[in-house]
Amino acid sequence: MTDRTESEIQTQTAATGTAEPPADTYVSSLPGILGVIDSTIARVEAVLLASGVLLMAANTIANVVGRFVFQSSLFFTEEVNRILIILITFAGISYAARQGRHIRMSAIYDELTPHLRKALMILISVVTAVFMFGLAWYSLQYILTLQSHGKVLPSLGIKQWIIYVWAPIGFLMTGLQYALTAIKNVMEKDIYLSTNVLDGYESDEFEV
Repeated sequence: MTDRTESEIQTQTAATGTAEPPADTYVSSLPGILGVIDSTIARVEAVLLASGVLLMAANTIANVVGRFVFQSSLFFTEEVNRILIILITFAGISYAARQGRHIRMSAIYDELTPHLRKALMILISVVTAVFMFGLAWYSLQYILTLQSHGKVLPSLGIKQWIIYVWAPIGFLMTGLQYALTAIKNVMEKDIYLSTNVLDGYESDEFEV
């Protein structure tokens, strides 16, 4: 990864009206309540992903140690990892949206003028947000259906629906992220793939 020059940083600051935050701290460039929502989603993503990965690693390592050292595996390892995989997956779709890393079919998009690309990006963000909110609603209905069945996990003994609560949460956060991206593109003159990632493929594409 190449270091950004001082002129690039100054250009970025002038375009966004904000100074560059520390690398380990996310500071939203959106104003008011929008910035609070954006920053809150970023913190939730960070907590869910970090805790999910660390817990999965600890659980897997503990099971390996138990199997080869104490000759006894942890009976709940598979179910715990299943819960954590669901958590990481649905928190990850929101994180990928924030980083502008979801797959894009851009053959037509790249041939448009900047004004048309911006309009299309706003449309894409709005439509995607609507679909994410729809999926959040349907996943919630699925959870309510599971809850009515009363099934439990055989090893942990907890209700099966509990492990799927991350699905509507992840879809909701992703929907909010795309909605904020649409707002960001309306407010700014540049084209944004997310609230903090400019559109582009070259080496000068960087987070803001």
